[in-house]
Amino acid sequence: MSQLTGTVLVVVLIVVIIGLAASPGTSHPAEDKKSVLEYTLPLSDGTQQPLESYRGKVLLLVNVASKCGFTGQYEGLQKLHTKYESEGFSVLAFPANDFLGQEPGTNEEIVTFCRMSYGVTFPVFAKISVIGKDQHPLYRFLTNEATNPGFSGNISWNFNKFLINRQGKVIGKYGSRTVPEDAELVAQLEKALQEKP
Repeated sequence: MSQLTGTVLVVVLIVVIIGLAASPGTSHPAEDKKSVLEYTLPLSDGTQQPLESYRGKVLLLVNVASKCGFTGQYEGLQKLHTKYESEGFSVLAFPANDFLGQEPGTNEEIVTFCRMSYGVTFPVFAKISVIGKDQHPLYRFLTNEATNPGFSGNISWNFNKFLINRQGKVIGKYGSRTVPEDAELVAQLEKALQEKP
């Protein structure tokens, strides 16, 4: 092998290694954030919404989809939001088309569906990706053990839920099969609401 060929191979190998190390994934957070409140995302109408504006509130972050077997959970999410909103609670919905194309609509179609079908009054954000190479940095933060110890791990399907305390710290993670009215989820929510902002 010539010296030129060997040098080219070394350069290619270095580029590949750097590319793998820099690629987003659950083991390498893209940003050095300490809280979900440090992120800003667009609402369904395109308005940039800093999550910092929710500081002092208890939040339930949910990746949602309109054509999923769990879509009926919108009803329970709205009931939770209505019941506890005056105490400083909000559901935040993040539509994602990651699982079998179950959220194919535009942002406008999604929010119209939520409002018309379930009377949703909580914030519905613009569609994002919660898994894979296009995973939004917020969900990269939520699924990474280094940034979210104890509550990390892949998003398994639509309607995974993260409970956030008034300081922006994740205090619970629930799978798709955990309904919003689940006794454990509600108990943890009520406990978080008792904490002072």
